[in-house]
Amino acid sequence: MHGLGVNPGDGKVYVATHDGVYRIEAPGKATRVGTSRQDTMGFTVIGKNTFLGSGHPAPDEGGPAHLGLIESTDAGVTWQRHSLAGEADFHVLEYAHGTVYGYDSTSATLRVSTDKKTWDDRARLAAADIEVHPTDPNTVLATTEQGVVRSTDGGRTFRPTSGGTLQMLLAWPTTVSLYAVDPAGTLSVSVDGGNTWKAISTIPGGRPQAFEAVDQRRLLAVTGEGIYESRDGGATFTQLLPLSQ
Repeated sequence: MHGLGVNPGDGKVYVATHDGVYRIEAPGKATRVGTSRQDTMGFTVIGKNTFLGSGHPAPDEGGPAHLGLIESTDAGVTWQRHSLAGEADFHVLEYAHGTVYGYDSTSATLRVSTDKKTWDDRARLAAADIEVHPTDPNTVLATTEQGVVRSTDGGRTFRPTSGGTLQMLLAWPTTVSLYAVDPAGTLSVSVDGGNTWKAISTIPGGRPQAFEAVDQRRLLAVTGEGIYESRDGGATFTQLLPLSQ
């Protein structure tokens, strides 16, 4: 599983997988949305019933091997191709300040678009995740093998943060609540933009696969054993859906 989020249109959690997009109907129950089994890599919810994605077509679907940027306006039932088909495979997609920030795995490049069609190629770096400041479009963070790095020029250049802590996944719902998950599943929070971290808890289920903050209190995570939710800022987690092995 590569990404997840809550759709404001129905309040449900949606999860992007190697086998299409699924909606969690209730604890322990999920349904694939639509008929496509596309490998949805990058995924983000940007509005009511509106998702952005990337990845690869299903084996029985035609077209180029890389989907580029695709969008659904019916909660994942159908998808339309916007740009970079055959060129980009976004493993991370973020939407903030009316702008798409995408990490293209084919070129290890942060690419940015304000219209979903034309792109500005910015820094090249090996990143597991990217996150954009809630109020400042020029501040972008990325997780790397050297620790969290920060850009103050919209992702054109990056420098190490003073924290130096190895993190894997990020979520930044408010200016004073930057969440991070390390490779072991330890959840931490930073109130100073990633300079220092305070451990909160360990997310159940082993190595994390995806992470999202709906708001300052509600967090979602996918690990090796299931999809988990916290309603108390990460202090405790409950399982929404077990993952079959």
